[in-house]
Amino acid sequence: MSKVVLKNLVKSYDGKKNVINGINLEIKDREFIVLVGSSGCGKSTILRLISGLEDVTSGEIYIDDKLINNTHPKDRDIAFVFQSYALYPHMNVYENMAFGLKMRKFDKKTIDEKVHSAAKSLNLEDLLDRKPKQLSGGQRQRVALGRAIVRNPKVFLMDEPLSNLDANLRVHMRAEIKRLHKNLETTFIYVTHDQTEALTMGDRIVVLDKGVIQQVASPEEIYNNPTNKFVAGFIGQMNFINVSVNNGKFLIEDKEFYCENLLGVNEIIIGIRTEKMTAGDTLIPVKAEIIEMCGGERNVYFTLNNCKCSAKFPLEYSFKDTVELKLSVNNMFFFNKDNGERIL
Repeated sequence: MSKVVLKNLVKSYDGKKNVINGINLEIKDREFIVLVGSSGCGKSTILRLISGLEDVTSGEIYIDDKLINNTHPKDRDIAFVFQSYALYPHMNVYENMAFGLKMRKFDKKTIDEKVHSAAKSLNLEDLLDRKPKQLSGGQRQRVALGRAIVRNPKVFLMDEPLSNLDANLRVHMRAEIKRLHKNLETTFIYVTHDQTEALTMGDRIVVLDKGVIQQVASPEEIYNNPTNKFVAGFIGQMNFINVSVNNGKFLIEDKEFYCENLLGVNEIIIGIRTEKMTAGDTLIPVKAEIIEMCGGERNVYFTLNNCKCSAKFPLEYSFKDTVELKLSVNNMFFFNKDNGERIL
């Protein structure tokens, strides 16, 4: 069992401003949970607090129902995979993977078995004699993962481990890490600023902003039912359009729409996913300002209600200066203009 619980977690470096502000989160045993948010939101700080690399200002951290606030990092049974790989340049792959086990006084036979087992699972068997400088970025990242695997920890912490890799290799390594999680059956806490990584990898996603949790849910729930404008805009591509409402009615360009839930509301922000801009029965012609070729589809940029927007069109669509949007109230999200909270 490797459940991690954070209770009222607070971290401040100057005693005035909180970097982490009252985080409450329960991470289930064997769960793959992703912390996502923009730079400075506190996601990496949370990992460092769990690992013991930073001291908690206030609040409690539990692993397997045991309070670990004052437990030394080496005694928390946690493996940390860093963005920078953090490999020893003078050691070969085998020595890098074995180093932590040697420090814990494992016998040579056990070390050899663990290293070769991890190397096999990560396709590193032919690279054990190489130094880090002889490896590609993806190979170095696999070595860093292997060094964590051999310890067989209760919890894996991963701090943006794929951000230094090229796009194709990131796709490959995403699948490798998910496969690793399935095989190890261990709790993974993964930090990223990349929404694609969050959506494709996590059992649940924790969306953070300014040290505060905005929403915790499955990828599907986060995408389809964002709790506020920040979550809606951070996960997935969404257009935001300012409108005035009168008795539930509002205009997008010269087309009128109606929503009963907006009765009594005056000013709102409408959100529409880019792929839903052509999934309705109300036609709105707009001038295509920019057209981007994106493989099997194209992104078209235009203006609605003086707000910059975009939509995805199939490649076979006949593109001209004007394109036709197809909008539906059923595909719209409504947000309070003052605080960004969603109007259900």
